[in-house]
Amino acid sequence: MLRKAGLYAAAALAFSGGALAQDAPRINDAQIAHIAYTAGQIDVEAAKQALAKSSNDTVRAFAEEMVRDHAAVNDQALGLLKKLGVTPEANPTSAALSEQAAQTSARLAALSGAAFDKAYVDNEIAYHRTVNTALSGTLIPGASNAELKSLLETGLTLFQEHQTHAEHLARQLR
Repeated sequence: MLRKAGLYAAAALAFSGGALAQDAPRINDAQIAHIAYTAGQIDVEAAKQALAKSSNDTVRAFAEEMVRDHAAVNDQALGLLKKLGVTPEANPTSAALSEQAAQTSARLAALSGAAFDKAYVDNEIAYHRTVNTALSGTLIPGASNAELKSLLETGLTLFQEHQTHAEHLARQLR
């Protein structure tokens, strides 16, 4: 079921990329900023849920890393947007991500113990894979502003490390 949630998020991001490649309007920097910020905030909230539910020290340390890193990147993004005078623009992709995150959170809330830990980490793998694909395939190439593009590239490097960390953690939990 959680893999299905990750696939829905992947579909939302992939659809935005596929639409960009065909005849949908080009995504703009304000929309890209909103998608990236939303994706980061979703992971902060998921990590906070893990901190509230998990008693596994390794899972908790990973969740603390997610809160710290995603909040820091989002803070940098907000600072850049303020500097540039850009207001993030809500769009169907960020709305779909938020809706799916709420469903995933509800599913995770029903779990506890090792089942929660495994489901949370599996979701983190799928989510980071999806976001990393969207960053590299859609958001970074679509960004017009060089500073925004640079911030997204920095985020991608960090989030690829998160995916690797989550994959390693998943192997430990099995």
